[in-house]
Amino acid sequence: MAEDVILRFDNVTFEYEERKPVLDEVCFSVRKGAKITLMGQNGAGKSTIFKLVKGELKPTKGNVFITNNATIATALQMVEKQDLNLTVEEYFAKAFDNVPGNIKSQIHKVMVAVNLTVPIDRKVGELSGGQQARILLAYALIQNPDILLLDEPTNNLDKAGIDHLIEFLVMYGKTVMVISHDADFLNCFTEGVVYLDVFTKKIETYVGDYYSVVEEINLRIEREIKKNAQLEKEILDNKEKVNFFANKGGKMRKLASKLKEEIEELEENKVDVRREDKTIREFNIPAQGIVGNVVTIKKIKIIKNHEPVKKEVDIVLRQRDRLLISGPNGIGKSTLLRSLVNNTDKGVAILKDTRVGYYSQDFATLDYEQTIFDALKSALTEGSDLQEMRSIAAGFLITGELMGLKISQLSEGQKGLLSFARLVLMKPGLLVLDEPTNHINFRHIPIIAKAINNYDSAMILISHMPNFVKEIKFNNELDLGKF
Repeated sequence: MAEDVILRFDNVTFEYEERKPVLDEVCFSVRKGAKITLMGQNGAGKSTIFKLVKGELKPTKGNVFITNNATIATALQMVEKQDLNLTVEEYFAKAFDNVPGNIKSQIHKVMVAVNLTVPIDRKVGELSGGQQARILLAYALIQNPDILLLDEPTNNLDKAGIDHLIEFLVMYGKTVMVISHDADFLNCFTEGVVYLDVFTKKIETYVGDYYSVVEEINLRIEREIKKNAQLEKEILDNKEKVNFFANKGGKMRKLASKLKEEIEELEENKVDVRREDKTIREFNIPAQGIVGNVVTIKKIKIIKNHEPVKKEVDIVLRQRDRLLISGPNGIGKSTLLRSLVNNTDKGVAILKDTRVGYYSQDFATLDYEQTIFDALKSALTEGSDLQEMRSIAAGFLITGELMGLKISQLSEGQKGLLSFARLVLMKPGLLVLDEPTNHINFRHIPIIAKAINNYDSAMILISHMPNFVKEIKFNNELDLGKF
């Protein structure tokens, strides 16, 4: 093995079910200190590659080599439910078999690295989504790994958080592999791409920044399509000649059989043009048709220096009003939405009998033990039937074979699409959306923005994705950072 290679996949085949490979004789290597993006369609097996690197899964065939027992740590997408009741200090202690005496100073060091200040006796579950995203990264860093694996690390981070993370990754001296749908973020530090094709189950490696690699892949697809069109034309010409000569007898028949062999060869030379992800269908979220003051907000709580502070505001949302809530991570944006939806704060109120469509960034509205079928069925409103439900679900790539699965078996992206399917079935009078683009494939985002912008009743949105927000017209903004 080359001296500077830290990780190598050698003819790795992996199957969850027999004869259904996720990876087929995959070969690639990563050198020490490289910053690599792992790219591929939804369901291609990117998370499977991470699990093989960590040793959580073993290859069906082939080998995964890690040089000199290099250590590996992962920043997960979300804090696991069983860890939400731990304090920040207890959570970090989990990273060690033997908790070091200087753990407090180590925690302080990694918290500085991810630009986070929270008391270490605070429970992890009490932190905002953005603070939890930073804790997940800090948890990986405290292990001081030789290989750092990041899965969607920008989810829930505000602009300052993303900028800080980019700065950190550029300066970080060790090996990093990242799965992300945030193209601008990836372009800032990526120096190569490992591309996993969901159809061939093979890997291609590319060198260069993210945008130049994406362009190279697109040019390659164009070349493949052109090559196939050319071969297709030759095949058709030869078939016509075969039909003509085959009936002539003698030498002509010999020529016909020679042409037949040529046709077979041409067919073999055709390449499988990569087919990219399916994109969700365009959709509308029907409105309940509520009339009056749908939402009234008179008092809000914000978090200043880790303490709640009450502020008076005067916001009334009627039928077609849209409110954008902004402010830095940890100021209390999601808490405000939760208190509104759960009716736990006297300062905020929703008009009686309003159906609330709430998209929670941590999928708290989903019961992970429920089947997908039951989760969709429970969102059905009067006048809708199971056939319509199945058709709407299919538009969100939730097909028949997924219906019997538990929600816990879905990827984070699929949970997001399930949440949108439920909103469509629910026909809400108020739409409350907390980071609705997290975990969602970038191809779906323009379609989701259009549907939200066309929604015909009151709406409240939190989002850290400027390109997404730009596509939606708002007539109110509440910036919690200004208080």
